[in-house]
Amino acid sequence: MNMHRRDVLRMASAAGVACASPLAFGQPAWPAKPVTMVVPFPAGGGTDAFARPLAAQFAKLTGKTLVIDNKGGAGGTVGASAAARGQPDGYTLFMGAVHHAIAPSMYPKLDYDLEKDFVPLALLANVPQVVVVNPKRVDVPDIKAFLDLVRKNPARYNYASAGAGTSHHLAGELFKQQTKTFITHIPYRGAGPALQDLIAGNVDVMFDGLGSSAAHIKGGRIKPLMVSGTRRNPSLPDVPCAAEVGLPDYTVTTWYGLWAPKGTPADIQARIVEEVNRAAAADEIKAVWASNGAEFGTLSPAQFGGFVNAEIKRWAAVVKASGAKLD
Repeated sequence: MNMHRRDVLRMASAAGVACASPLAFGQPAWPAKPVTMVVPFPAGGGTDAFARPLAAQFAKLTGKTLVIDNKGGAGGTVGASAAARGQPDGYTLFMGAVHHAIAPSMYPKLDYDLEKDFVPLALLANVPQVVVVNPKRVDVPDIKAFLDLVRKNPARYNYASAGAGTSHHLAGELFKQQTKTFITHIPYRGAGPALQDLIAGNVDVMFDGLGSSAAHIKGGRIKPLMVSGTRRNPSLPDVPCAAEVGLPDYTVTTWYGLWAPKGTPADIQARIVEEVNRAAAADEIKAVWASNGAEFGTLSPAQFGGFVNAEIKRWAAVVKASGAKLD
């Protein structure tokens, strides 16, 4: 009788452990298979400039592939919507940008909520905005000459953006507002296509994140006239900042962040952040970020969430003040 009771207790105990701790019985640790990262812009843009090196480093560190899934359209909101519907199992990630903090003010009928449908993980990169021109279409020596040119020829020149409601668009509208100029906005389905048309000479100007413009600036295909903010960027030491040319309030940065769909287990979130931090410490990543004039974020997931909330409020005020509307 006593032996039977011990057997029953032992069997019950084993069953309870099996139910409570599946990981202890061989469930593979994350990542056990390739991870998909939704990039909500076409290939070749600023997001790609950071996503692809990060994916390569992820594969090197974990032995698993980080698949880049480019889903462009509607200022990055198409890809964000798709990512929000992803399985919350750690195998769908979303690499968004400052554009997604602007979108709530520009797209009143979004079918996702950046703060409610995702969990914030990491601020991946912070990059200054740069004013670039096609030197064959806009043959000017500096930003002051450019301003003289557009003031003398209102509505003659145009600027490309990654789409209505993106930071490229709002940066252009702020520039026009603060310089009292008029330049026609031409939206594209991402920074990549916009840059290609700028390089091809189909548009005149772009207010771009340095991450996507850097390689083309170095190759002489486009010319930088000014970086935003109050200090020069180390990667473009000869290019003046906005404050130097009389625009002290022209501060626009393009930042990129990482999210997971809401419901992703906390332990997997922690593992993802761990791998991101390991990647950030790699010399290869440091070199890429430096060449693009970027800084890797140092915020905790909670701090990043607070940063995003502040950015949403900040850009709502900018949109209202500039009168920017969807084209």
